[in-house]
Amino acid sequence: MQFTKKIAAIVCLLSLVFALSCASAEVLEVKIWDNVQLPGLQAIADLWTEQSGIDVNIQVVTWDEYWTLLEAGATGGSLPDVFWMHSNSAQMYMENDMLLDLTKYIKKSDVVKMENYYQGISELYSYKGKQYAMPKDHDTIALLYNKAIFDKCGIAYPDETWTWDDYYAAGKAITEAGNGEFYGAAMNTTNDQDGWFNIVYDFGGYVISEDKKTSGWNDENTKKAMEFVGKLCSDVFAPQPLVAENGTDGLFRNGIAAMISQGSWMINSFYTDDHAADYAWAVLPYYDRNGNGAVDEGERCSIYNGLGWAASANAKNPDACWSLIEWFSSEEMQKKQAELGVTMAGYLGASDAFSGAFPGMNIDAFLKMESEGTLVFRPYSKYTTRWSDQYQKGLVTAWNDPSQMNAILDKLAADMNALLKQE
Repeated sequence: MQFTKKIAAIVCLLSLVFALSCASAEVLEVKIWDNVQLPGLQAIADLWTEQSGIDVNIQVVTWDEYWTLLEAGATGGSLPDVFWMHSNSAQMYMENDMLLDLTKYIKKSDVVKMENYYQGISELYSYKGKQYAMPKDHDTIALLYNKAIFDKCGIAYPDETWTWDDYYAAGKAITEAGNGEFYGAAMNTTNDQDGWFNIVYDFGGYVISEDKKTSGWNDENTKKAMEFVGKLCSDVFAPQPLVAENGTDGLFRNGIAAMISQGSWMINSFYTDDHAADYAWAVLPYYDRNGNGAVDEGERCSIYNGLGWAASANAKNPDACWSLIEWFSSEEMQKKQAELGVTMAGYLGASDAFSGAFPGMNIDAFLKMESEGTLVFRPYSKYTTRWSDQYQKGLVTAWNDPSQMNAILDKLAADMNALLKQE
């Protein structure tokens, strides 16, 4: 009986030790907003766990909830351990000392060297000579079209020879053939990076000056581009009330829009769609500024952006946070990210495997937009969302009534300049 009691005591003690060890096991909390990327990123994080012994719990929240969560966490001092940064908000978080300064870690690292990453993305997450996030990825924009609708209308598929005038002509013909049942294309005022921003820069216009002090809405070339967008709204695009109700993706999936432009971050969403066999990708059209029938530099643009891996300035284990960020940012794991179809890499030359990540769907258009087109970094400033909210709302009127486009652009320019002065 005495022996049995001793065994029971030992078992109880061992159980307590095990429970305490489990309770004290370290876990890094990671927050992101894209559920499509979760499986691949968790697989990469699990490889780090095998080496570090530290678990990684990646949680997905919606875009709006994400920024609400970060704002609350920044105010209360309880940000996630590791999380994504975006061009809309990065400068505000960096200026207010909310992000872990990665500079000293980078200097000591044998794995990451900043010259190996896309310069625009690296600079985005740098403030006063210090680096606050590592480039996670980069993206490009391509044209998604429904082959079944094109076949039904007897119109040739988009290809590399298409100018924006060709896009307009094909879209107009499809809209006329659809007679209210389907349309040539769909676009929303919120489709800036993945939509009309590309037209603005193709036409030689701009949204914000390089020094981030002046609006480009009243620039002559910007206005010319937006007048063309107004023409598309009148003759090609699905009506804006229909877009507002269903979204451009919804209209495309339901066979109501024959074309939409989309970012590389959305490929998997269409790849897994029930009608994916009808979908195909092409490079964006170009604007023949020089009238020579050839694509010159700057005439086929893709607005690109890139997220950053950041950590909380108040992280309990900053060394572990950096170790995970370094792992995500390494050339090997950046290539794996592309191979798994998560996104294209933030590491230069590490995206080749991305084109093979979706068997049966040719996505070479996204890589061609980079290799054969001109990449333009997504316009941003200290408080991007202040002026982006203005144009996303203000342009609705112009898109519903293109005759007001010029006056609205002048007002947007004045309002944006006033906001930029406050930065």
